[in-house]
Amino acid sequence: MNNRHLLLSAAALTLAHWGAPALAGGTATGHGASASGIEPIGDAELATLRGRYTVCSNTVAWFGVQMISTWQDASGRTLQGAMNLAMDFTHDANLPKVSFVPTVSIVQATAPVPATTTNATGPARHADGSGLANVGGMLQSVQVAGDDNRASNVTRLTVQDGGTVPAPVASHASGATAHSGDATVSASYSGNAAQVVLTIAGQGAVQQWIRGGSLGQTVTLAADRQFASNQMEITLIRQALAANTQVALDVARSIQSSRGLGR
Repeated sequence: MNNRHLLLSAAALTLAHWGAPALAGGTATGHGASASGIEPIGDAELATLRGRYTVCSNTVAWFGVQMISTWQDASGRTLQGAMNLAMDFTHDANLPKVSFVPTVSIVQATAPVPATTTNATGPARHADGSGLANVGGMLQSVQVAGDDNRASNVTRLTVQDGGTVPAPVASHASGATAHSGDATVSASYSGNAAQVVLTIAGQGAVQQWIRGGSLGQTVTLAADRQFASNQMEITLIRQALAANTQVALDVARSIQSSRGLGR
């Protein structure tokens, strides 16, 4: 399913692939082959064979992503966007149960904040992170055009073998958005991408995402005394196959690979 491939491909940026190609066995040649009743495989049949792969003894049972983005501007106003996205594969490996919960908020300062000193004659400030949209893989970026700013990007990956899969929660189909003056906070999941975006007109943007082939966190600021952070938690739970299931798979592969080797 596209959803599964989308998010697992992003996690695979930091995980080793759980399937490794097996080396093809060599074919012994000699005068004794026909005498033993075994005939070599002809070129025509060899041309139809394809590489076989060894399946590891575990499968993905649950995949979850939590994103939290926070931005406090010079006036003390706080923007926050968060989301929890989970995919449960325990019931169907090709059709996971998806849970998506977004949270957005914009909170005004409760106390006056000292005015920021600006230089009206100074050059206009500009920070542009639009070119980062073309970057694939894992991306973390901070672009700052201002003074007394703080910014951070943190990503954590947890891989767990076995254990209890979290219970699904009520989902929101598209996402949530909050507006207040020149500020906007959104958290969305479209099936092709999941993202959290905070923007303040003329001051920049704070965002993080996970989509096919990439995951990223960016902070772009063009003002003073801004505090921004991105946090992403990725959790992957792998469920081991039962011992007898693995044996059955091995036997089935052995039978399949032996076809056409003799009469």
